[in-house]
Amino acid sequence: MGATELSLLRPRDPEALLDEEAFARDEFLPYWAELWPAGLALAQALPPRLDGVRVIELGCGLGVPSLVAAARGAAVTAVDWAADAIDLLRANAARNRVCVDARLADWRDVDGDFDLALAADVLYEHRNVQPLLAVLPTVAREVLLALAGRPHEGEFLGRIDAEPVAERVVRVTPRSPGRGMR
Repeated sequence: MGATELSLLRPRDPEALLDEEAFARDEFLPYWAELWPAGLALAQALPPRLDGVRVIELGCGLGVPSLVAAARGAAVTAVDWAADAIDLLRANAARNRVCVDARLADWRDVDGDFDLALAADVLYEHRNVQPLLAVLPTVAREVLLALAGRPHEGEFLGRIDAEPVAERVVRVTPRSPGRGMR
């Protein structure tokens, strides 16, 4: 696999982004602001060439997999429900001279006809299990799903293994928590 170098802007203090009102409305936490090992592992798992592949990243956060996919030739759509995440992803796409269609949307409600769906560490809350099971069969022909060892992943994996979409899902796990991208 070829290395892809990125220049990445990110929040200095993700905890400073906590908003009690947003949490009270929809349990909104700024998960997007962290550079999670599962996102890095997903980016590292991407093929070196993605020319013309239509990719969607669900719950993109900082969007490292989206940026890598775009740098490798994919037509990328990235969705997140955090406006700050989308703004920062757009800035990082411009900074790295890649094209990413960054959209403010809840990944649990997206549809489309993509070649490849990417999702990293989106099962941090139980309420995401059923929506992920529902969206994966409809959004793309292939799926790269990065797992992070969250408590709800076992339920998801047990349920998806019984679904036809299971044969289209490739599971990615981080090799070590401290490993970064080049």
